[in-house]
Amino acid sequence: MTPTTPELAEKYLMQTGRRLPVTFVRGEGCLLYDEEGREYLDLVAGIAVNLLGHAHPDVARSVTGQVKTLIHTSNLYFTQPQVQLARRLVELSFPSRAFLCNSGAEANEAAIKIARKWGTRNRDGAFEIITSVGSFHGRTLAAVTAGGQPKYSDPFKPLPDGFVHVPFNDIEAIKAATTGQTVAVMLEPVMGEIGIVPAAKGYLADVRKWCDEKGLLLILDEVQTGLGRTGRWFAHQHDGITPDVMTLAKGLGGGIPIGACLASPRADVFEPGDHGSTFGGNPLACMAALTVLAVVERDGLVGHAAEMGDLLHAALMELGVKDVRGVGLMQAFEFEEPRAKAFQQACLDARLIVNAVDENSVRLVPPLIITEAEIERAQDIMLKVLA
Repeated sequence: MTPTTPELAEKYLMQTGRRLPVTFVRGEGCLLYDEEGREYLDLVAGIAVNLLGHAHPDVARSVTGQVKTLIHTSNLYFTQPQVQLARRLVELSFPSRAFLCNSGAEANEAAIKIARKWGTRNRDGAFEIITSVGSFHGRTLAAVTAGGQPKYSDPFKPLPDGFVHVPFNDIEAIKAATTGQTVAVMLEPVMGEIGIVPAAKGYLADVRKWCDEKGLLLILDEVQTGLGRTGRWFAHQHDGITPDVMTLAKGLGGGIPIGACLASPRADVFEPGDHGSTFGGNPLACMAALTVLAVVERDGLVGHAAEMGDLLHAALMELGVKDVRGVGLMQAFEFEEPRAKAFQQACLDARLIVNAVDENSVRLVPPLIITEAEIERAQDIMLKVLA
């Protein structure tokens, strides 16, 4: 295959993001290999996607078998993997029904549409959704507006109406923003894109209580936090609450694109014709997701993520950096000065993959299969880079 060059990429790919100067051709477990055969330890996992690492044999077998059997039929018909996956997600989470799609943004679009239809039915046409400053819910027009980051939404004005942004971890701000037009509160249990900001203890419970008191829906975006990454199957389980609507994607397919929106009986308002997806819930993606869930459960990776998360947090504390924070295998830290991107590049040069989310913050979301030895190896590389 022709080697990749920046010139080729610039000529044929829309320049929607700045890529790091490396081309990966193969992966195994927590390791990646570039065109020159050099090995890298991956602490980003495709941005929290590759729960089982790269080229997991169980996923490879199931996807290969499904490719030889049935890839796509559309949603005009049932398929066994689709129904089985929906059932498994409901059994793992809370009584609900699932809409299957292709990404986190699509799952959040479904959640927004559910909230608006629910408001028409139950709150005299209320349609406003309260979200958090600094949140991230995807790149579609509604999802990027729901996200509280003007740098992503402002270039595409005029934006859709119906989103009110308040500070994260501030229940009083949610209360003050609630009006007769409010239909839902939409939150990430841990804000991921801005560098891992967990919900404060009791915050989600307070929001759940407020939504119950005011007759609002609680939508939780668990696209990055779900499926074991925080040391529980879903991050909201740390707080002992249940949302009305939950969105999933990223790690669900272990690298195969798939998303899901789960709605409890209270919020389950979609009827035939309300929503759809040509590729959503296709047999290939659903079989990959079923395999991911089975391996996570079989290998005890939810508990493993909690244990390795504690070790990773402790390893980061020894770096002498500012504000180490996170839960499970969602960890981040900050530099006092704007050196995160230079640190990211220096780590890449030293064959370690980390993610600088801005000039000061570094995010680590490794595969759930990461080992203590690999965490020690990563710490050693980061210490050398900092030195």
